[in-house]
Amino acid sequence: MSSAPASSDLTAWLRVFGLALAAFIFNTTEFVPVALLSDIARDFSMSTAQTGLIITIYAWAVSLCSLPAMLATRKMERKGLLTGTFVVFIASHLLSSIAWNFPILVVSRLGIALAHAVFWSITVPLAVRVAPNGKQAQALGLLSTGTVLAMVAGVPLGRVLGLHLGWRITFLSIAIVAILVLLSLASLLPKLPSQRTGSLKSLPILLRRPALMQLYLFTILIVTTHFVAYSYIEPFLRDVLHMDNTFTTTFLLLFGGAGILGSILFGRYGNRQPALPATLGTLTLTICCLLLSGIALSEVSLALTGIVWGGAIMVIGLAMQAIVLELAPDATDMAMSIFSGIYNIGIGGGALLGNLVSLHLGMQNLGYTAGALGICTLLWSLHIFQHKLCLRARLTRHALALGRVLVRNN
Repeated sequence: MSSAPASSDLTAWLRVFGLALAAFIFNTTEFVPVALLSDIARDFSMSTAQTGLIITIYAWAVSLCSLPAMLATRKMERKGLLTGTFVVFIASHLLSSIAWNFPILVVSRLGIALAHAVFWSITVPLAVRVAPNGKQAQALGLLSTGTVLAMVAGVPLGRVLGLHLGWRITFLSIAIVAILVLLSLASLLPKLPSQRTGSLKSLPILLRRPALMQLYLFTILIVTTHFVAYSYIEPFLRDVLHMDNTFTTTFLLLFGGAGILGSILFGRYGNRQPALPATLGTLTLTICCLLLSGIALSEVSLALTGIVWGGAIMVIGLAMQAIVLELAPDATDMAMSIFSGIYNIGIGGGALLGNLVSLHLGMQNLGYTAGALGICTLLWSLHIFQHKLCLRARLTRHALALGRVLVRNN
């Protein structure tokens, strides 16, 4: 049952749609620097490897802020909190658009990171609360669609704006869209008192759940694996594989578009047992990262790799969220806040590791580095999900069947 005040299904869906639009712009701004690294670096007379640290700084700021921000705001009415979050988000983007040096750009991104931390600690539970009765799963699917569209349209469009009008216009455009979304949500959302957020008292309870802690470690590993390669995909395609701007934009578009397919597949086949798509997605992502520096050298093979890679990371992300909500139904805001922080540790760690590899081993080795880490992550996923996947039982059945065949043949 929805805990929001009673309303028509149409109004409820408009509220969910507004939150999905908000997810779209928050995810767009998080990842759009990936598509603009070369332009930002050129503007500030820096290398792309140095500029890429802005991804690490942003992600780790989100990690540090997620839990404290959630605890500091846990008793605040949710509509007012969301409004304040948007105000900080918009003001920080305006500062980004006029940043006169790299440190000022970093400061503006820190403001966005703070807004990001609060937004994602409250939005998933909010979408469930305002959804029509019995439609909570569909509401989460629509929210994930907003996230997917950030990769499909937001990041490529941000790159196109950056290429033709300058990267500052990209950030200014995000601020303008955010103002429109804020006005829409302000008119649509009712007052939403805080509920089931958890507190510091619930933190030790969550920390004593081994399955949840193992999932958080898996999250760090798989997100780090992904962002070792993805953080520097724009300069990698340009400088290592010598692809032009058109193909790079197309690659980002295909990568994001594949997320829609991944979201559909997960919603249809993976929601009941998310451990399986998480494991299969990890295997797929690992192979794609290895292909980046190996076989995937032509435009066609690169495009296919990007499509499969984009679908895999979306499936993994949805699976992890589903498992978190399953393991912590009594403190969803707390658990999702920790998850957001953990996820961003992985983003920052991946970007930093990608930076170190680029500087000391060469950018051409990013795919191999990510692939090696992916193999370790795959082994960890097989370990923590073995009961859910029934691996031991399946292996035992196969062994017994093989034994019976051998006995008969002999």
